[in-house]
Amino acid sequence: MYNVSTRGIHTTNVAVGMALFGGGLTQFLAGMWEFPRGNVFGATVLTLYGAFWMSYATIFIPGSGVMAAYTDSVEFANAFGMYLIVWFMLTLLFIPPILRRNFSYTLLLSVLAITILLLAIAEFTSSPKVLKAGGVFGIMTGLIAFYIAESDMLAAEETAFIRLPLGAWA
Repeated sequence: MYNVSTRGIHTTNVAVGMALFGGGLTQFLAGMWEFPRGNVFGATVLTLYGAFWMSYATIFIPGSGVMAAYTDSVEFANAFGMYLIVWFMLTLLFIPPILRRNFSYTLLLSVLAITILLLAIAEFTSSPKVLKAGGVFGIMTGLIAFYIAESDMLAAEETAFIRLPLGAWA
């Protein structure tokens, strides 16, 4: 929501803790828990995106020295854009293995790829409009992810009063 300047916020550092623990550590641990369940794809994706969030947050922690190493803001924007391009390419590589699982996961990774690409383009071009578009796609990514999580939690309950479909390819 920071990338769409919600409530006039432009400095995103308040989200560093959430990126480290909510996105980073939580997804990393969830990935580790998927290995014993035999879900290699889930383990790989969750572990890597946990690492993404931890590395992303580290960039913005002043004590890490990552941002301070760049005295030129254009060089930092280009370096950060390249960082995002690597994650965009990795996300694209995750789409083919999930295509046959269901529509929801395919949609999630596709929208995530668009999000990361738009954020990278925003870094390269310094375009607030592209950054805002990336933020909108990021919000959509989050909503899709929460829908999938809610569906999975309800599916695990024997007495759930509702089931949320994930769009199985029949």
